[in-house]
Amino acid sequence: MVSSSSSSSSMSFMFLFLISISPSFSTSNHLPFSSTAEKLIRGLNLFPKDPINTLHTDPHLLSANIVEKRFTFPSLAAPGSSVEELGHHTGYYRLPRSKAARMFYFFFESRSSKDDPVVIWLTGGPGCSSELALFYENGPFHLTNNLSLVWNDYGWDKASNIIFVDQPTGTGFSYTSDESDIRHDEEGVSNDLYDFLQAFFKEHPQFTKNDFFITGESYAGHYIPALASRVHQGNKAKEGIHINLKGFAIGNGLTNPEIQYQAYTDFALDRGLIKKADYDSINKLVPACEKAIKTCGTEGGETCTTSLYVCNDIFTRILSIAGDVNYYDIRKKCEGDLCYDFSNMEDFLNENTVRNALGVGDMDFVSCSSTVYNAMMQDWMRNLEVGIPALLEDGIKVLVYAGEEDLICNWLGNSRWVQAMEWSGQKEFGESRAVPFLVDGAEAGTLKSHGPLAFLKVYEAGHMVPMDQPKAALQMLSRWMQGKLTMTKSGDTVSPK
Repeated sequence: MVSSSSSSSSMSFMFLFLISISPSFSTSNHLPFSSTAEKLIRGLNLFPKDPINTLHTDPHLLSANIVEKRFTFPSLAAPGSSVEELGHHTGYYRLPRSKAARMFYFFFESRSSKDDPVVIWLTGGPGCSSELALFYENGPFHLTNNLSLVWNDYGWDKASNIIFVDQPTGTGFSYTSDESDIRHDEEGVSNDLYDFLQAFFKEHPQFTKNDFFITGESYAGHYIPALASRVHQGNKAKEGIHINLKGFAIGNGLTNPEIQYQAYTDFALDRGLIKKADYDSINKLVPACEKAIKTCGTEGGETCTTSLYVCNDIFTRILSIAGDVNYYDIRKKCEGDLCYDFSNMEDFLNENTVRNALGVGDMDFVSCSSTVYNAMMQDWMRNLEVGIPALLEDGIKVLVYAGEEDLICNWLGNSRWVQAMEWSGQKEFGESRAVPFLVDGAEAGTLKSHGPLAFLKVYEAGHMVPMDQPKAALQMLSRWMQGKLTMTKSGDTVSPK
């Protein structure tokens, strides 16, 4: 989100509120929609020169399955380190279930040990680039105001070999020349990601033995469970290379809309964003929202789009009362069109030296694609929690974490769907008491866990936990992957050795 109308945003969660502002938002760039939405969209540069990225001209890219190169950013200070020693890669993968789609990705080998787990990070939107997370959250480095890079002391590459993917097709530097390649549901998204992972591990066979984890935030609360189920299915069917899936983590995600939308008014009242009279009034919208979501679940199609409009009235009403609050971090005011300014990333990725280093040539960078977003509208109100219990029963670890200051995908709604999820450990999970999550001896959150399931509320953090609490986020990831984000019988959290 940016404060300048000439800069574009790659907020991972940008669209999670855009549709609530404008129920008249159209799937066509040429049809009229509300002036509020137009201001937001123009401010994001969401209508690039082409509605989706167009075909690259590199002949090697046209014929090869996967094309990858090692690179260094020209402004990255790494004294004494060669390209090979850094282990930084970018690449394009030709999606086999498409006519002309290519998926762009970054891969950063661990700064600690190549035996560390492999982690894939998925940004939400739907349709927003993972470069936001890379440069502002948990990537190896951060951008400065003069567009140089500094090493991130809490980058997740300190505990993992991490992949950042621009997906679905049309997002970031990913592209196609055929609009039929744009995905509309989680089946299409998860199949593309599964195919990519198969190609990735074929390209990097030395990592196939490593543990594998899926992570992400916001609308990735849809992507992540879908991909985890797809990988697990592929492993069971022996479809290709066995992917050593151990778990997945959802940060401030949208996973079970029916439960999460009901939590908006409770969260807003508790945090003083609305008064009791407002609460009672807005809650009258909840039954219609519940009914619309249930209809979406049984009938699908346009009923899912309708449910999105119906339910977002709840969020819109809260925002109209709360005023200029930052809906991603209610401690702050919303400054600029969309509350944050990440224009430095856009400027950085438009530099010729950077584009040459990445191997993307003159490819347009689409930070948040309106085409991808519109294509996924009928997916929004789908409940992705339904596939998680089967994964838990097979021992796949699940971590749901949420910054306590986020409104749009707030911790309360996430906690409630986790509590309500039916699996063999539901009762024990519900009865487990919340205990402190400690970082350097200080309480950084509260944790509930039982067996393979854990829920962590992170203090002093908004929607983007790794940006707001980088040390706590890295500790969380590291302990969880080691199986140490758990409780002892006495209720104490287990600390890493």
